[in-house]
Amino acid sequence: MIRLAISPDGDVLPDVLARAPGRGAWIDVSRAELDEAVAKGKLKGALARAFKGAPLTIPTDLGARIESALTKALADRLGVELRSGTMVLGTEKIATAARSGAVVFLAHAADAAGDGASKLAQAWRVGEMAEGTGLKGIILPLDRAALSVALGRDNVVHLALTDAGAATRVASLLGRLKHFLGCDTADDAAASTAANDAIDTKGE
Repeated sequence: MIRLAISPDGDVLPDVLARAPGRGAWIDVSRAELDEAVAKGKLKGALARAFKGAPLTIPTDLGARIESALTKALADRLGVELRSGTMVLGTEKIATAARSGAVVFLAHAADAAGDGASKLAQAWRVGEMAEGTGLKGIILPLDRAALSVALGRDNVVHLALTDAGAATRVASLLGRLKHFLGCDTADDAAASTAANDAIDTKGE
């Protein structure tokens, strides 16, 4: 779910980390659904009823603002994990860590080549002794350019996390963004379930 912060003046703004003080409302919709609700005035009507007719100002680009905020939250978290030493970058380094059983979360840029992602997934399954399972990396809704900017490195295509807590934090933000974008497919769900099993095992 996503929190909308409502200022004393009635401005409705995204509060994706749920940190803003004052009144707020929670929504659980995709961007397409939200854009339609804003365009038709349904969101304003629903919020007005919830807040007993208080005057509200809803920006027409609220969906874009939420997407931007969710994307920034994910990118910022990835940067924190890199600085904390819980992230591995570089194909060879990731493959080595994966085969040794150190990887708990594997992800790829939206424009990553399929063969590179498949090879790393295979290395991960070997390290987890999970041959024949659905364990594989998750495709991020960020391309390599966005990942490179977020992490301050050149040409970031793949990344791995070696700490269960870090993986849980990243997976939570990633899941919220993909759900809002409407791109949490059945294949994503299967990959996420397998990855969560790996996280749980490492966290024991």
